[in-house]
Amino acid sequence: MRRQQEQQQRRGRALSGAVGALCRALPPRSRPAPDSLRRARFDRPQASLDLWRLLYSLLKQIHGGKWAASDAIDNQIRFVKSALWYHGYGRPELYRLPSDGSAGSRELLLAFSWLLHRISLLEQLLARNRVKTGDETSVCTCEDDLPNSQKSTTEIAPEYGLEDRVDVRYLQWLNGRLRFQWRSLHAQHQEQCKLLHKIHLFTSGSHMDQILGHFSVTETDLVRQPENYKQLLQLLESETMQLEAFLEWKQLEPVYWQWMETVLDNMAEEGNMCESQDAHVEKSGPPKATSCCPWADSLTGQIDRLFRDLMTLRDQLHKLVTHRKAAWCEKVKTREEELQKEGFSATARKIQESVELKLLDLTCLCAPQKNKMHGSCRLVFRSKHPASKTGLDRSVSKEPVSAVSAAEVIRELQMREASLARELKQLQEECRQRLDEIAERLDGVICISP
Repeated sequence: MRRQQEQQQRRGRALSGAVGALCRALPPRSRPAPDSLRRARFDRPQASLDLWRLLYSLLKQIHGGKWAASDAIDNQIRFVKSALWYHGYGRPELYRLPSDGSAGSRELLLAFSWLLHRISLLEQLLARNRVKTGDETSVCTCEDDLPNSQKSTTEIAPEYGLEDRVDVRYLQWLNGRLRFQWRSLHAQHQEQCKLLHKIHLFTSGSHMDQILGHFSVTETDLVRQPENYKQLLQLLESETMQLEAFLEWKQLEPVYWQWMETVLDNMAEEGNMCESQDAHVEKSGPPKATSCCPWADSLTGQIDRLFRDLMTLRDQLHKLVTHRKAAWCEKVKTREEELQKEGFSATARKIQESVELKLLDLTCLCAPQKNKMHGSCRLVFRSKHPASKTGLDRSVSKEPVSAVSAAEVIRELQMREASLARELKQLQEECRQRLDEIAERLDGVICISP
């Protein structure tokens, strides 16, 4: 008995440490009390509002939106449900919770834990809220991973009725407004780059770190106004405490997930008790035997059904590919016979150009992703390399760092621009063909192409 009590006390202390570290690792403005999470385990209504506000503030930060604690609770709940649905949270019980925040603290605890695991919530928040002492820029050379169903939207555009049509002049106005705002933003970004270049050039050789060699905007401001260092020091100390709490959380994280397993088991037991009570009242039949983990049996059944569906889809896809392959072979044979009668050289040249463009796109897609960059990178002025005076460094240390020149990034973005221009031209041609087909069905209407 004494050993069991000691083990329970150790588990309780470890759980308290894990929950406390988790709360301290969250941003200061969104930091909940550890008791709120503990009360949520027993579905206490007193913790519901706290967890709604917690999820609202965290998801707002993830999506880069402005928020305030004084926002109406129904708006907060509506946003949280929409954001969770966007991230793929599929538990229907959460979406049935009342809009006044009076119940559902345990469901919210499950959603919060799901976000921790599914989207790496803590890591994203730490990356977004970190103190930036260097000059950074956002770089993305990744390809857009769009499904095939979204690449050819002109072929599957729905047919809308008269009541769903939008005035073309309004769309033209919106397009013009977007173009104007984009040009204004581009001009402001160019002006910012010029000012950064001046600061980096004038402070070159002043930094203690020889890899950097120059001051950033923040460091230059501290040199001009030394009294501002207190605020920066407070921010750095707060971030350091948050990072220490995150390291402690990573060590105690298995304890938290074991605790969440007990929460799921309790919910499954309560659900089985409710089902057995309903069955007894309705006299629908003898109660079924329950296992030690009823939710695991249900999950196993769903996985089996999903596996059977996937196998069926694979067989259907294999048959469809075989059929399409045979049809394409027939078309190729027919086309070859036609080409023998027509001018073969001109047609072959066009086909070769089209194939080369497609092969270029495939080469870019299948190339190793070692040069792909995404996220914020620090700007470093390189005066020793005249070809590329500005570098983008992933990290700053005395060890050799992985860096890429701005010219390299510009070259990759130009290749991406050319690929998008070809895709735009193809889509415009498809739209013209479709408009011609629509115009042919209109009697008494003459369409003049621009």
